[in-house]
Amino acid sequence: MKAPTIEVPRQSSASNVQSFLLVWLGQVISLIGSGLTGFALGVWTYQQTRSVTQLAIIAVCNRLPGIVISPLAGALVDRLDRRLILILCQLGAGASILSMALAKLLGHLSLWHICIALTINSALSSFQWLAFSAAITLLIPKKYFGRSSGLVATGEALGLLFSPLLGGLLIAWIQLQGIFLIDFVTFIFSFVTLSLVRIPQPFKSQETTAKKSLLREVSYGCRYLFARPGLVGLLLFFAFTNFLGGFLMVLTAPLILSFATSSVLGIVLSIGGSGLLIGSLVMSAWGGPSRRVRGVFAFEIVCGLSLVLAGVSPSAKLVALAAFIFYFSRPFINGCSQAIWQSKIPPELQGRVFATRRVLAWSTLPLAYLLAGPLADYLFEPLLMKGGPLASSVGLIIGTGPGRGIGFLFMILGFLTLVMVGIGYLYSRLRLLEDELIDCMPDAVLPELVSR
Repeated sequence: MKAPTIEVPRQSSASNVQSFLLVWLGQVISLIGSGLTGFALGVWTYQQTRSVTQLAIIAVCNRLPGIVISPLAGALVDRLDRRLILILCQLGAGASILSMALAKLLGHLSLWHICIALTINSALSSFQWLAFSAAITLLIPKKYFGRSSGLVATGEALGLLFSPLLGGLLIAWIQLQGIFLIDFVTFIFSFVTLSLVRIPQPFKSQETTAKKSLLREVSYGCRYLFARPGLVGLLLFFAFTNFLGGFLMVLTAPLILSFATSSVLGIVLSIGGSGLLIGSLVMSAWGGPSRRVRGVFAFEIVCGLSLVLAGVSPSAKLVALAAFIFYFSRPFINGCSQAIWQSKIPPELQGRVFATRRVLAWSTLPLAYLLAGPLADYLFEPLLMKGGPLASSVGLIIGTGPGRGIGFLFMILGFLTLVMVGIGYLYSRLRLLEDELIDCMPDAVLPELVSR
């Protein structure tokens, strides 16, 4: 069979890299604006209601819709112009934020307004993440995938670091509606950056261009993935570590507040954010190890040890050190993983496969959210209260009293992380993934393989 003719693009590799950097800048600014809004909405909602349950409802609206819609989003990302999807996502998110600002100005902002807006934004963010991830593959040479993942993580770290700090200052100065307007301006900035660039479209084989139902395309990502055991192993590995991470999201604040003030909590979280930023910058400059799977394993071991360190003593300095180490390691883990997926999945399939990956890897988070509170309140905390069943054994090592049960749970989570790394290493299909699956792109500049 005659190989398909591939048109060489007129856009140079340097121009493509510049396009990536411009799009990345717009996404970072937009991410900081969204972080400001998320922080301000949490503060405003709690001040108005004093209800943790309503905060939980907002968190669900901000996460669950994006997970649910990911398979459909992936199929559409592979069908449509990825630059157009990014532009429409920015316009839609900006409109939803503007509607909340208007409701606040008129004095009608309520929980249902916020939930609807966050549900829309969550769905749009799924399209945006999938389109941006797939576009990177077409803009950056394969040897720079690790560095580009580091830059993406840098943007996330900047949002994590600056959004709470700026939000705490701005909400008292310009109030909630002012923060909404700032967020809207960041969406406009991102829209402008997208309008200035050209994102190549992937070459599509006869199989991928054949007319298929949308439902069949949605399911294709799952079928493609499960035909490759090494990628399934990597996916299950991350599903489990994300499950453990879900516990951390819920229990970090209670652990620190059991022996320190809220101001100390803020400092510890900022130190963790600085670790994420520094790790992202290092990953951007280095690009990660040549053996990506081993990089994932090595830095997960570091994360597991940092969790053990965080739980061993009620010390703010110790927890801050553990937080820095943990977050410093995350960009290397995520960057190595992302580089593997970008190298092994054909660009014309990345929307669908990445969507399946996103759904399965994140599906464990809600379960962790549901289990964390009851396990901490009704099992681990009573075990290490004075006179508790473990007070005379484990308690002699890590102490007893409020928060020590959560500390013990952190240590168990760290141990389970180490066990998972051991299991992953023993599974040869995962350990040898990079040897068994050929790269879908050569080391040359990727846009040379895409059509116009």
